[in-house]
Amino acid sequence: MVPLTQALKVGAYVVKQHITGVKRYPMVLMLEPLFRCNLACTGCGKIDYPSEILNQRISVADAIEAARECPAPIIAIAGGEPLLHKELPQIVEAYLKMGKYVILCTNALLLEKKIDQYKPHKNFCWDIHLDGDKQMHDMSVDQDGVYERAIDAIKLSKSKGFRTSINCTLFDGADPDRVAAFFDMIADMDIEGVMTSPGYAYERAPDQEHFLNRTRTKELFRAIFKRGEESKKRGKKWKFTQSPLFLDFLAGNQTYACTPWGNPTRNVFGWQRPCYLLGEGYAKTFKELMETTDWDKYGVGNYEKCADCMVHSGFEATAVMDSVKKPWKVAALALKGIKTEGAMAKDIPLENARKAEYVFTSHVAQKMAEIHAKKEQADAAAMAAE
Repeated sequence: MVPLTQALKVGAYVVKQHITGVKRYPMVLMLEPLFRCNLACTGCGKIDYPSEILNQRISVADAIEAARECPAPIIAIAGGEPLLHKELPQIVEAYLKMGKYVILCTNALLLEKKIDQYKPHKNFCWDIHLDGDKQMHDMSVDQDGVYERAIDAIKLSKSKGFRTSINCTLFDGADPDRVAAFFDMIADMDIEGVMTSPGYAYERAPDQEHFLNRTRTKELFRAIFKRGEESKKRGKKWKFTQSPLFLDFLAGNQTYACTPWGNPTRNVFGWQRPCYLLGEGYAKTFKELMETTDWDKYGVGNYEKCADCMVHSGFEATAVMDSVKKPWKVAALALKGIKTEGAMAKDIPLENARKAEYVFTSHVAQKMAEIHAKKEQADAAAMAAE
């Protein structure tokens, strides 16, 4: 579970926004300092770029400026594989000095090699990618042996005094019994908690056959949480790093629209429109992102690409804001638990959603042109200096 001090600080931040009448505000800054990765996960749509783009890195200065522009109290560093970024320790240290809560997401393949470049801190947490048991995870990352290395990394991180959690993405075909057994095992490891979510249907992901639709997502999580009730009776307490209302939403008990500005994303292209999952345009500054993005064009019921999305990066902010506005809903959940049977909450209708637009190629072409232009300028300057 998230430490109380962090929960209180984030809650106070949300309350302040409401009191001051701020309509749209960020909660988690998603920093993608690079797209290159040392794995090729079958459900990932983040790394399908030419090598020139994969070689790009966000500088320390630009990473710090992003945190100054965006007032979110939490920064989640993702990728690609962030530990491939040689200057990441300086970025993390700068964020901690700014008073930010930092979540560093990693597949853990480099953690043993890199961990001593970081120091335990009350506001810093390793978030290790682990999509289930050995068979589930190694299939997800399309490489044998990664599961064992992730488990070893969790143990190493804990032994060195770091806050440690995992992120677990689930896909169509996941067996509720196996997921529950996996959560039981994780409970025994006594980590801070699990961040779980259905996979998003990235258009560039190699495997397009195993993404969950909304109905299947709700059915799956209801089945998992039902088994969680049985595990609790056996003394296995599952801990999650997400708000109770988001988990209730996954089980089909809340009707939520997404909050794309809640987790704004800064990567090597700039500030990504409209969210962490969709790259449909880029802004040069956070202010430009917030003020010029046509937010009403996106989200479930508004855009075809959003139809099946129930991912935390879009809906966790909605759930947190609902928790602050209506704390009695959280209290009721604490007393009764997540409903796993009966009618589900009414969903947002999809019939009026606009058709998907496919703009990936044009954005890549524009970025490649920028990279080549900078190289030509640097080469010309070098020749002039000789």
